[in-house]
Amino acid sequence: MDLSLIREDIDKVDKEIIELFQKRMDLCEEVAKYKLSVGKAILDKGREDSKIEKVQTFVDDESMKVALSDLFRQIMSSSRKLQYKFMEQNSATVRAECEIVDKIETQGAKVCYQGIEGAYSYLAMKRYFGEDVDGYNVPTFDAAMKEVAEGRADFAVLPIENSTAGIVNDTYDLLMKYDNYIVADLVYEIDHALLGLPGAKVSDISKVYSHPQGLMQCSHYLDEHLDWDRIATTNTSLGAKKVLSDGDIHQAAIASREAAKVFGLEVIASEIRNEKNNATRFVIISKKRSFAKDAKTMSICFEIAHEAGSLYGILSHIKYNGLNMTKIQSRPIEGKMWQWRFYVDFEGNVNDAAVLNAMRGIEAESTYLKFLGNY
Repeated sequence: MDLSLIREDIDKVDKEIIELFQKRMDLCEEVAKYKLSVGKAILDKGREDSKIEKVQTFVDDESMKVALSDLFRQIMSSSRKLQYKFMEQNSATVRAECEIVDKIETQGAKVCYQGIEGAYSYLAMKRYFGEDVDGYNVPTFDAAMKEVAEGRADFAVLPIENSTAGIVNDTYDLLMKYDNYIVADLVYEIDHALLGLPGAKVSDISKVYSHPQGLMQCSHYLDEHLDWDRIATTNTSLGAKKVLSDGDIHQAAIASREAAKVFGLEVIASEIRNEKNNATRFVIISKKRSFAKDAKTMSICFEIAHEAGSLYGILSHIKYNGLNMTKIQSRPIEGKMWQWRFYVDFEGNVNDAAVLNAMRGIEAESTYLKFLGNY
């Protein structure tokens, strides 16, 4: 037995397979033209399932049946993606509902943020919109989103993820609750400090206040002081404000150095974060679907059927169109036990043909799709 001869025969068979595959894809173009003319959906799950059942009858071996099922599902997936390209002229749903601008207009904008002066959201707002921004605070993330949704604010600034503590669940959930959009983002370096009353020392402290993320991001330092009570607040600066208002030398807050200046506190321990490279990504939220022409990140949310391979099928549209997925995150669907919705970021612009093609495929094959922004 000569292995090289066997491989030559395999190469010949592979060439025949490729020729037949090309012929099949050419026929799929004709199918796409027909579906476009009659308004028929690309995905016909019943047809695909019956096709799988039929091809499996051509072999007896059970392992071959499984292999054929995998092969033909991949072939039909490639077929659908080709057909979506032909439907692209009708797939510009996202682009048609968007206003593309040279840059996001911030002059004279009214901006809200969660927390109080000195909070990291406040600092991020100042960095993005400038020192003279017309900004105001609200008590919760939900309130910030509502201000934008109801037109009282042009923009909101919300944290969405931290490099060490992970995602901010509330922000993701609120992107589903409100018809607002991400129009920009920025990364702000987090430099937590332990703040106390003037004259306070670390040895005086018995209680420490901060946002849960602040406590989490400084857990290593706090573990060195296990006798301290850790008390969560809705914002890092609110903890600093409480220390000032209570006037108790035994209390401290984990917050920014700027918060110390705002409330007249002293830094009694610095650089207490777990990771020196600690940063939070903030998103700029708007009610308007206005996106910068040089936007390079797409954010979407989708739900899928609870069955094998469904997530792979959706993500394959991103891969097939040559797009780079930069993030995927899951969150439980309210009222549906053990079912999840997925948040995905990938590189691209709403004007890109590849993005529109991917979006058409994802929309057709998911049970729900929401466009969250392009920035």
